[in-house]
Amino acid sequence: MPPKIHLIRHAQGEHNATRNFSTRDALLTAKGKEQCRTLSLTFQNHQNIDIVFASPLRRTIQTAALSFGPVLSRKDVPLVLLPALQEISNLGCDVGVADTATDVQKLLPELFAEGELDFDIMSKIDASAVTAGWNTKEGYFAYEKKAISKRAAELRNWLWQRPEAHVILVTHGAFAHFFAEDYWNVEDPMLGTAYRNCEHRQFVFTPESTAQDAHVSETSESKQSRGAQEVESDPHVVDELLKAA
Repeated sequence: MPPKIHLIRHAQGEHNATRNFSTRDALLTAKGKEQCRTLSLTFQNHQNIDIVFASPLRRTIQTAALSFGPVLSRKDVPLVLLPALQEISNLGCDVGVADTATDVQKLLPELFAEGELDFDIMSKIDASAVTAGWNTKEGYFAYEKKAISKRAAELRNWLWQRPEAHVILVTHGAFAHFFAEDYWNVEDPMLGTAYRNCEHRQFVFTPESTAQDAHVSETSESKQSRGAQEVESDPHVVDELLKAA
């Protein structure tokens, strides 16, 4: 049976707080780390999660580790970095500083204060998918609607075939809409997000899904828990910076 997906947008980053979207691969703010602690306390599925996937951007690595310590403290649960989960834009805040898996290992110590984690992040992370070119915003990862839609579709198809029952995806607001195909702005899906920082939504694969054409739908429980409310969009993907789709 295909897994249930727990989709999480990263906590507040420096770029969210300052509106300076040129900040390269933005880190979490103190408020963002507090949001992670709150999510960790309120998340009710720590014991059910089989694997955690996260974007290789620094704020998503931080969000995954700080929010899901009870999950990642279990020896059998890895934290796997997937370039496919990176944000859609080519603004500085969405361009990773780590070019390869080796670079990821080098930057990990600066992401967490001493005693902030109760597991060994260095041995927990699987960064094997972080290979040269993932952060160029070209080709497969281009800031173009066709490329992003393809990336999201292939990720859904791949996840549909995973053996786990419960999967966490820690990603970014705009890409989350491409993954779920629930664009808050139907006329221009490249524009913004309706996800709050550190928001958690749950999805299941549709009955009609196949390995070649998989789709997800948000559970009624998830919609009810968040009130399905409209929130202000993240302005870091703005009209004047959009490329032709």
